[in-house]
Amino acid sequence: MRAIWSGAIGFGLVNIPVKIFSATQTSTLDLDMLDKKDNANIKYKRVNANTGKEVAWGNIVKGYNVDGKYVILTDADFEKASPEKNKMISIEQFVEEGEIDGIYFDTPYYLQAEKSGSRAYALLRDALTQAGKVAVGTFVLRNRESLVLIKPMEDMLVLNKIRFADEIRDPEEIKTPAVKSKPAEIKMAIQLINQLSTGFDIAKYKDSYNDKLLKMIKDKAKGKKVTASPLKLVHSRSRDLMSQLKASLGTGAKRKKAS
Repeated sequence: MRAIWSGAIGFGLVNIPVKIFSATQTSTLDLDMLDKKDNANIKYKRVNANTGKEVAWGNIVKGYNVDGKYVILTDADFEKASPEKNKMISIEQFVEEGEIDGIYFDTPYYLQAEKSGSRAYALLRDALTQAGKVAVGTFVLRNRESLVLIKPMEDMLVLNKIRFADEIRDPEEIKTPAVKSKPAEIKMAIQLINQLSTGFDIAKYKDSYNDKLLKMIKDKAKGKKVTASPLKLVHSRSRDLMSQLKASLGTGAKRKKAS
């Protein structure tokens, strides 16, 4: 696995040399785009808007439009804008993770200590564990400043990018009906919540859709006729909410016994 960033964590006056590695991988099927006329692959080209000719990667530069003229930026320019942020994850504060709403969470990464920083890395990890806190800081990744939190996970530190406040849309933009729940409905809904409440185990959740999609693809490849399973009706207007909750409680009880 190749590191996507190397630099240091700034913890007070302590510098911890680290490398960043991606912590996630895709689980979706690799589907190609084809021309439906002859199933030929669709290819994308980088084309000059003036000449219509393809442009090689080595001839592509980045620019920002200022009053109709482009200011060209090199890799050195991006680093000159803020040298310290390009090579330093600056810890600004420590908070409880529960203070940060899940809507702000973005991409997770693994932090690996360089040999020279292994003791300081372990110190930050162990101190965060005992304090029950996470570190909040900033750094630049791929020419963009990111707000991040750093937290311990087993023997390592994990960096999670979190979104800035101005990246979250105002929920007031979404119109929701002003409906109040009835006390009896709330009571029964809480019963259902309690009935289905268990310890969380991520390993029991699998991407079953991909498995079914792959099976369908293999069946089609063998010339088998593929038929869709009948859709189960979850909600019916003809039944009131209380009767649906009661039926759900019965279903939840059966599921708990089966597990």
